[in-house]
Amino acid sequence: MSVFDELIGQQRVVESLREAARGVGMTHAWLFTGPPGSGRSVAAKAFAAALECTASEPGCGVCAGCHTVLAGTHADVEFVRPQGLSIGVKEARELVGRAALSPTGKGWHVMVIEDADRLTEGAANVLLKAIEEPASRTVWLLCVPSAEDLVVTIRSRCRVVSLRTPPVDAVAAMLRARDDVDEPTAAFAARAAAGHVGRARRLATDRAARDRRAAVLRIPSRLSDVGACLDAADELLKSVNAEVAELTAELEEAETASLKEAFGEGGSATGLGRGQSGAAITRGASRAASSALKELEGRQKSRATRTTRDALDRALTDLAGFYRDVLVLQLGAGVDIANADREAEMREQAANSSPESTVRRLDAILACRELLDANANPLLALESMLLRLRAG
Repeated sequence: MSVFDELIGQQRVVESLREAARGVGMTHAWLFTGPPGSGRSVAAKAFAAALECTASEPGCGVCAGCHTVLAGTHADVEFVRPQGLSIGVKEARELVGRAALSPTGKGWHVMVIEDADRLTEGAANVLLKAIEEPASRTVWLLCVPSAEDLVVTIRSRCRVVSLRTPPVDAVAAMLRARDDVDEPTAAFAARAAAGHVGRARRLATDRAARDRRAAVLRIPSRLSDVGACLDAADELLKSVNAEVAELTAELEEAETASLKEAFGEGGSATGLGRGQSGAAITRGASRAASSALKELEGRQKSRATRTTRDALDRALTDLAGFYRDVLVLQLGAGVDIANADREAEMREQAANSSPESTVRRLDAILACRELLDANANPLLALESMLLRLRAG
């Protein structure tokens, strides 16, 4: 057993991280890059566990150090997972302040930032100062899709670890071994996800995810007229909103209840001050509770927006995969298609359109993703895309 067992098809990376955990080539800042699904955050967590490992061979996976890091409870390892659209200056300053503390044990104080490309310019400048002058036992592990997604002043001070998209066969084998997925389902999920480990696992284990994908892949055959395009856009957005509501509702309810409990129902705040009248204390507590609740609602709204964008991006990725396969069939490229379960529909599309029109459709999907990243109205962006898909 090893903490690196979760890294699929990344043997070169594993060996490099093992060497660093032994002290060979160790540095204070690391940049984990790779396409979506390659395992950037998995690699960072595994490396953090190896750095805190108490066994003779770093990353044993069974010692207390490894176990607590993987469980997310190690006192000297902090995971920063952006819930909203970005990581701002305030959050970066708080993070840098905590990073300056000495580790409680003999190992490293490890700061893992997933999606570090969401750092605002101001936040990146704050982080840069901490990386330029790091605490002696602090190490930063930053995860981004590509090195270019981070400002050059930070990435130039990091050792880059580049991950690749895992082979489909390796992902299927992982699903069979780790999740006890039957062979046909594992092969389907790995192929449909194009090697994206997280999406493959979701497709293999979640019937609702498979149903959502199937609904997206039916869209190209539905675009008979303008009305059908608008209806399809509306249905897709409603489906995504329902998915997001299901994902966030329970968490938001728990967060709000916890905050209200912290302040006391009705704004009670015993002990907030001496020499104040009960009414003054209550008014002060009420204002504090109201401010905290407003801040929480802002974070929840930002997280919901981010979750919606992520869900839409998954749908657009599935749609792009469909047209990619159509293009493969049109060009006779001789490579495997990802959506073999939709081969009949794709062959029909391939026969009734040209490779040039398929490329234009792929461009339309890319343009929609860019519009969503620029905070465009989701429904209008989807409608525009589907009208372009129909036009070809």
